[in-house]
Amino acid sequence: MSYSVFVDTALQLPAPDVEALIEGRVIAAMPRIFIEPGRSFALYPANISINLLPPEQYYRSSFLPIANTSFSQLTSETILIKAWAKCEFCKILDDRESLEALSQLTVWTTEALQQIILQRRYIFLTHLRVYLLPQPLEMPVHPSGNFVSLPKSLTVTDSTPVLSESIFAKRRQKLEKLEPPEDPQLEELQSALVHLSTTNPKAKQLDAEIKMFLGWSSDKPVKPIKPDLAWINTIAALGNRTKELDTNKSNYQAGTDFEIVVRDSLEFLGFTIDYAHKGGAGGLDLLCSKPYPLVGECKAGKKIPNDTAVQLLNLGTLRLKDKETLAKATKLIIGPGVPTPQLMDAAKVHGMAIMNPETLENLVKLQSNYPNSVDLFKLKNYLKPGQSDDEVAKYIEQVEQEIKVRSHVLSILKKYHENSGSEQASVDALSGAYSMSNPPKKLSREELHEMLVELSSPLTGYAGRIKGENSGRDRFYFLRDLPLND
Repeated sequence: MSYSVFVDTALQLPAPDVEALIEGRVIAAMPRIFIEPGRSFALYPANISINLLPPEQYYRSSFLPIANTSFSQLTSETILIKAWAKCEFCKILDDRESLEALSQLTVWTTEALQQIILQRRYIFLTHLRVYLLPQPLEMPVHPSGNFVSLPKSLTVTDSTPVLSESIFAKRRQKLEKLEPPEDPQLEELQSALVHLSTTNPKAKQLDAEIKMFLGWSSDKPVKPIKPDLAWINTIAALGNRTKELDTNKSNYQAGTDFEIVVRDSLEFLGFTIDYAHKGGAGGLDLLCSKPYPLVGECKAGKKIPNDTAVQLLNLGTLRLKDKETLAKATKLIIGPGVPTPQLMDAAKVHGMAIMNPETLENLVKLQSNYPNSVDLFKLKNYLKPGQSDDEVAKYIEQVEQEIKVRSHVLSILKKYHENSGSEQASVDALSGAYSMSNPPKKLSREELHEMLVELSSPLTGYAGRIKGENSGRDRFYFLRDLPLND
């Protein structure tokens, strides 16, 4: 249940410290005063001089690039407040022996913590639960202090936490007990990705995955960072443009553009395109060699006439050398027009599937949203002779349903960890939880085990598996969500 909080002040902290809190790298701050637990306030990224040490000695090397960027982005006139926080705990730390352990769990060096102790005799260490604001608040720069008044009061909610409740609780426990981080090598790898991730989509996705694994980000689904795939949304539109070719014979570029996007689509789905055949007058529009032979024609116009089948058979025979090879090949006609009755009869006789550009676009979108989800051999079974749009739609729906089931299984595994406190789960325990969760599909114990093994494959990486002496002794653990696209 979400709740609202009234906030009218902001706590000033060095800008890099605020950035670390917003990123989820840390859950702790070092204010100059003791803060009562339960108090809520905005986070003010101040240009506070840390004058104890230069930044390269004050902040750990893995965080230093972000710290320098945070300072460089500050202006002399205004600042942006992006988050608010609630104080969960505050203690006075004066034990120098624990400073090295605290450094490993934060962005500050041991040397910096020692200097603070020498100067102030103790550290106010505050645990903060941080929430993002729906819109940043711009306000004039305020002289350095502790709390400053906001230009206007804010009513904020807890609907956008930086860290989920379970992750925050785990991080807080480690900080209270000053337990060492579990994966310092991954932290070093993440720091190496900071600059690369700004220009490389794959590095950006890996950076997001590492942050989630380290507990620096929420366990909300992280959608894959994709390259520019805007062309996918143009497949149907380019096909529909070719309808006008009947009345505008000079508009042949529309037909060429459509042929190109169809070839790109089939290649994206996993077919190997023979680019020696690029259509044009007297040419075969589509020829795919793997994973199985496919020949095809892209047809413009408001109707798809009977001679399309004749053309496909003649050109296909020439390219595949013999009628027997052509008979075994998948034959596909793609166009926005309505097939004539004669073409429908010919397509059924010769095993030709007819597909609308909208159906092709939906297939490609499925492959884009869930990479490698389209099984071309299974798809082949749905390319029925004649108009095959309804059959292919059934295939798309079937794949989406299977993905939905797997996403639900992962959510059950994650909830089991959160509710039981156990880091591993047996199939028997998950089977009971699954059956009580209003699942999208009933699964037997054996089917659930098979699906968990699939999800824990190194090539999928959604779950982990500790293999037992037999399937009943296998144990599984959650790694990452399988987000569903709307």
